[in-house]
Amino acid sequence: MALFLSSGNLIADRRYDFGRDLQLRGDLAGAADLMTQAAELEPGFASAWFALGDLREQLGERDSAIVAYRLAREADPDDRHGATLRLMRLGAEQLSAMPPSYVRTLFDQYAPKFDKTLINDLDYRGPEILLKAVLAARHAAKLPAHFKRALDLGCGTGLAAREFASLVDEFVGIDLSPGMIERARATGLYMRLNVADMLQGLHDQPAESANLILAADAVVYVPDLAPLLTEAARVLKPQGLVAFTVEAHGGDGVILGPSLRYAHSDGYLRSVIADAKLKVCAIAPASTRIEAGETVPGLVATASK
Repeated sequence: MALFLSSGNLIADRRYDFGRDLQLRGDLAGAADLMTQAAELEPGFASAWFALGDLREQLGERDSAIVAYRLAREADPDDRHGATLRLMRLGAEQLSAMPPSYVRTLFDQYAPKFDKTLINDLDYRGPEILLKAVLAARHAAKLPAHFKRALDLGCGTGLAAREFASLVDEFVGIDLSPGMIERARATGLYMRLNVADMLQGLHDQPAESANLILAADAVVYVPDLAPLLTEAARVLKPQGLVAFTVEAHGGDGVILGPSLRYAHSDGYLRSVIADAKLKVCAIAPASTRIEAGETVPGLVATASK
């Protein structure tokens, strides 16, 4: 879903619209020419610069794409298009956190059709995978799989809460997107819902106040999991459990994948969990979705306090 930020210049906007039409028809060079015209007519037209960067990238013109993406970000310092991610993918900038406004805008746009897209189009099964992992961890620890208070990080529309509803007395949902929070509120499954990023949401919780912390496909938008897991350890009660899914890669550390989501390695997860003074229960291969007909490699991790 493409974000469109109007330039306020009718002619530039029309050039942009014509360019998008040519792009959809497969005429990338013609579309790039029209996007260039739109951006030249209105140099602060972030959507035109971003679209031009995307077109230049598809045409194999890396240097020109980098210039266009940087101009898109300059035109929109909040970077709602995510030009920073494109620059990282092209190797023009170091790996860093996603712009919060990009994540918020992305999920506000997706909120009305989020469940349908995930379940019907992407065969999404993150909450189901988390449930099996949590049940296995509690069984191995010889502890009951029932939790008085749970935090749902990056709760989205409430899919994880639906899956865990019979195991949790009180759910608190945290999500950066107001649109997602409204959808989650409609489920009636949450005692409280907070609009915040995951780290801030954890900061706001009292120490040793949660028995379970879940993150279903949420930390794929976070490169550095160390601060998040450190806060999770603070918030968990003794014997509490944190469970989350990630996209995975076979190398070391963290990378930005082709999907513009971060992928974490098995070794990285074990290291940051240990640094947070948590104990790994299990880290196992688990794919939560398909994309373009291919299974997306992933891992499901559980750790206890």
